[in-house]
Amino acid sequence: MNSTVKFLTLATVTLALLSLAELVLAQQAKLTHQSKVFINGIGPVRVGMSVTQAAKAAGTKLVGDRPNKICYYVRPQEEKHIGLMISGGRVARVDVYKDSQITTVKGAKIGDPEARIKSLYPGQIQVSLHKYVPGGHYLTFVPKDPSDQNYRVIFETDGKRVTGFRSGQLPEVEYVEGCS
Repeated sequence: MNSTVKFLTLATVTLALLSLAELVLAQQAKLTHQSKVFINGIGPVRVGMSVTQAAKAAGTKLVGDRPNKICYYVRPQEEKHIGLMISGGRVARVDVYKDSQITTVKGAKIGDPEARIKSLYPGQIQVSLHKYVPGGHYLTFVPKDPSDQNYRVIFETDGKRVTGFRSGQLPEVEYVEGCS
């Protein structure tokens, strides 16, 4: 093979690999039922993003309540088990609802026993009584890192197992009734 053919072959292979890598990264960046919940967001969506920024990061249309200046919810068009609370025009928290397969970065999920949540976050869970579920609890993850002090992950339980959870900024993440 002459040098021109070698160069063209190498260039073609390199471009193909770059295109494949870009496709894989783009698919990973989208918000899906496999996205992980962080203390300050889910997948590529972060607390503080505008709805437009969140939709672009999620790679999908966000649908839901009629926008207002105070508080409302949107969700990814294809995912009914996630809610994004919008407060003051920005993402303030992420809610994960019943029947969702979504987990936290550490693997906590709906259906987990209370003991598992405590073991995943040793020494960082505050337990309080559920406002509406007799015998239920709120298991609140309180971060140790000073840069995360304005965020929480709150797991709601029926007293035995996680029934839903949310993450986001204070004070919105602590609103028991969401935007109500």
